[in-house]
Amino acid sequence: MPEIENLILANHVEAVNGLLYIAGGGWTDHWRPEPPPGGPPIVSHLGVAVTVVVPPSAPAIPQQLAVAIEDDQGRQVAGMQTQINQQRPPGLPAGQPQRISLALTFNLVFPAAGDYRVVARLGISPPRQHQFRVHDVAPPGVGAPPVN
Repeated sequence: MPEIENLILANHVEAVNGLLYIAGGGWTDHWRPEPPPGGPPIVSHLGVAVTVVVPPSAPAIPQQLAVAIEDDQGRQVAGMQTQINQQRPPGLPAGQPQRISLALTFNLVFPAAGDYRVVARLGISPPRQHQFRVHDVAPPGVGAPPVN
């Protein structure tokens, strides 16, 4: 069966012609500015890169891929779903596994600072997950003692 090979959390990701372009990838801590009192919530931008390996013996049936951002209680904060097409592309040598690269972009408001995880699920294969933390950072000079 196909399986998730890589799951990378990044500042920005793109998938072009089967290649992943990752900027600021592999982090575990997200630092967001504190929203001003009574102001709008802060939107966080992050990317998720996923690679899937399809063995040559896998049947050519679509597989559902779901990627979710969850809090530490398993509640989904954001998510996306797509189907992976397992048709073997022309020119792929017999016996070679197929690699599929995906780049997903999330613009979301985290409900609070704390522990989160990105979880990718593909069919019946074991899910992959990556844990991370969200921190609130006060703007410089706000609430800080005066500097002499």
